[in-house]
Amino acid sequence: MNYSTLKKSLALSLVALTGVASLAVAQETPATTSSTKVFGGRGQYRTWSIGVNGGVLAPVIAIGGSNDFNKWDVNLGYGLNIRKQLGHSFALELNGLRGKVSGSNDAALSGAGSTAKEFETQLQYAVDLRGVVNVGSIDFLRRENSVGFFLTAGGGYLAYAPKVTAANGTVTDWKGKSTGPAGDKHEAKDYVKGFYIPVGAGVKFKVSERVNFNLGYTMNFVDADNFDGVYAKGTTKDHFSYGYAGLEFSLGSSAKPSLEWSNPLATMYDELKDPTLRQEVEALKNRVSAVEKSVEDLKKDTDGDGVADQFDKCPGTPAGTAVDGSGCPLPKVTTPTTVETSNVTGFEKIGFDFNSSVLKTESYPTLDKLSSVLRENGGKVTVNGYASSEGTTAYNLKLSKDRANSVKTYLVNSGVSASQVATKGFGEANPIASNDTEEGRIQNRRVETARN
Repeated sequence: MNYSTLKKSLALSLVALTGVASLAVAQETPATTSSTKVFGGRGQYRTWSIGVNGGVLAPVIAIGGSNDFNKWDVNLGYGLNIRKQLGHSFALELNGLRGKVSGSNDAALSGAGSTAKEFETQLQYAVDLRGVVNVGSIDFLRRENSVGFFLTAGGGYLAYAPKVTAANGTVTDWKGKSTGPAGDKHEAKDYVKGFYIPVGAGVKFKVSERVNFNLGYTMNFVDADNFDGVYAKGTTKDHFSYGYAGLEFSLGSSAKPSLEWSNPLATMYDELKDPTLRQEVEALKNRVSAVEKSVEDLKKDTDGDGVADQFDKCPGTPAGTAVDGSGCPLPKVTTPTTVETSNVTGFEKIGFDFNSSVLKTESYPTLDKLSSVLRENGGKVTVNGYASSEGTTAYNLKLSKDRANSVKTYLVNSGVSASQVATKGFGEANPIASNDTEEGRIQNRRVETARN
């Protein structure tokens, strides 16, 4: 592949000048670091950017392939782009390109696909929409990166006009005579138009929060065999390449970081690396501990009377003392006609399982003895039901009534008149043991009887 020293120097100068311009922008505009601690929606980032680029166009591509001319030239190309970043690793980009592509045949060289002497194709425009994938950076664990790599691919539409010089010197200029592919009888136009597929790669450098410097290379596959003005091989398609350097400018609020440089993986390490976040986490842990301690203080019952200290108006009540809702002892009732059966006849208290009003078989002997006394001696009995402190107050009241009614049902079924038995439910009131232990709660799940 041969090309003139002048054109090569021009291309290298363009790249150098673009690099110098980007560095100048970096020096004149100090980078303002803006970042986000938690990766959220696109709204917290800058997602739009515009760019300009310039470089070299050539009728060859890096992966090889057939060519109609065995010598190629390097020509100036230039373009614009607008990009919308959809995520930290993917964007959609609209590109526009202009320039010219040329080449020639050297009889001393092999590989030409035609006998034409040379060609020059004016690229009026090439417009495409492509996807841009950020494939990584120099240090992918760093929050702030300055170098990134990308791949691009898409589809586009272009207009071009080849000018071909035959071996005998005859010049054929397609501009104004373009009829498209062979056999197309439509009216002649200034330019041939068709589709192409751009595929490329590149690297970008973060000059500042607003400016990127890009180096890239794109292979363009034309959906036609007349890009160079020669139908040398009917089954092949032409192609050309564009190597460029460019500046890219991020749009949007300076208070927001650029989405394309964000690094969600690095954000995952913030709690380990960011002292501010660590302090916030520790503060949250302390607040949770304080809440847990407050809850424990609310449940604290020093004297074990079933009333929390903060509501206990009579602290220090002796264990086993019946108290009211404020923790003060209930007044003793000394009615001559009311005597607890358990004190007179030795009847035991009747116990129940947790959340149950079903009589235990072990209670039957006690109940049979009480039934016998009532049937033989007459009189009346009051059956008082109680519950431990689990559950709501309303539920425990109902449960205590159910327990008392279970005892009454047993007595009536054993021959005692229903009019001889009265029932009452007291819920979790009047505990005879502490509800802070399971042993105490077992004692409080009970029924007591008193003869009248």
